[in-house]
Amino acid sequence: MQVLKHLCLTTICAMGVVVPKASSAAGGPSSVTVVVSALASTSSVVKLYFYNVREKFLTKGGYAFMREVKPGGQRQVALPVDLPAGEWAVAITQDTNNNDKLDKNLMGIPTEPFAFSNNVRPRLAPPDFDDCKFTVSGSGKIVSITLTK
Repeated sequence: MQVLKHLCLTTICAMGVVVPKASSAAGGPSSVTVVVSALASTSSVVKLYFYNVREKFLTKGGYAFMREVKPGGQRQVALPVDLPAGEWAVAITQDTNNNDKLDKNLMGIPTEPFAFSNNVRPRLAPPDFDDCKFTVSGSGKIVSITLTK
């Protein structure tokens, strides 16, 4: 696991990505790296929305914080963040037409790539927080997510 963490951090340094840290809670934050693979575009922005409140999951503005990452010509991005201990879920989108929003069809289904932590693949409705959550309880955690096209 240390080798994978080192490779992810090496890739981030090579890409020149500077990532601000999330605010910490009592007990101190834990280092978590979110790795998003199978990007649809090597140049379009990837947006990661971090949630830690079940009732606010996937609600407009309900996320604890959001980060944007440019792939820099790669099909994978790695984002290190410091998260307070607890339950977290991540929703990811890639803005392939660069209009700064997640495009949807008439039925409200995204027409641009998206993904959720735990690689949850919703069928008829958005996923629940409980399906997407992961527990942060110490540093070194890697959360791997594959983008759905």
